Amino acid sequence: MNVLTNALKSEIARVARKELKDELLALRKTTTAQRAEIAALKREFKALRALLKANEKAVKAVKPTAPTPAPKAATIERKKPGRKVGFSAEALAAQRAHLGLTQAQMAQLLEASTLSVYKWESGKVQPRAAQLERILALRKLGKREAAARLAQA
Repeated sequence: MNVLTNALKSEIARVARKELKDELLALRKTTTAQRAEIAALKREFKALRALLKANEKAVKAVKPTAPTPAPKAATIERKKPGRKVGFSAEALAAQRAHLGLTQAQMAQLLEASTLSVYKWESGKVQPRAAQLERILALRKLGKREAAARLAQA
């Protein structure tokens, strides 16, 4: 009986190997195809990464051609060609605070109304060129000179 058992075991093993061989062949083909696809994706990813780096370098090298204007800024031409001065509502309010003046006193120095100074400082209105020239002149004043001009008026 020992011979019969050994023959049966070897026959079962042979049939099992034969059945598994077809399934393993299909799995090997699938695995090979997937590995090839992964390798192609890696090459494509590497090429795209290199292209991205080149584009980033190009963007850093290009300087902006036109600066974006500030939302509360107006510019006027100065007497010197090519030089422009900007108006900032915050700068006007800071200058008035630095000089220690009220809006009414600032209006008196600028020969404008108090309402105009309020609107300029709040950024609701931009001053015209004539007022901008006066504002620029006012930037050069100190506290004593501003007080002296107010006393004269």
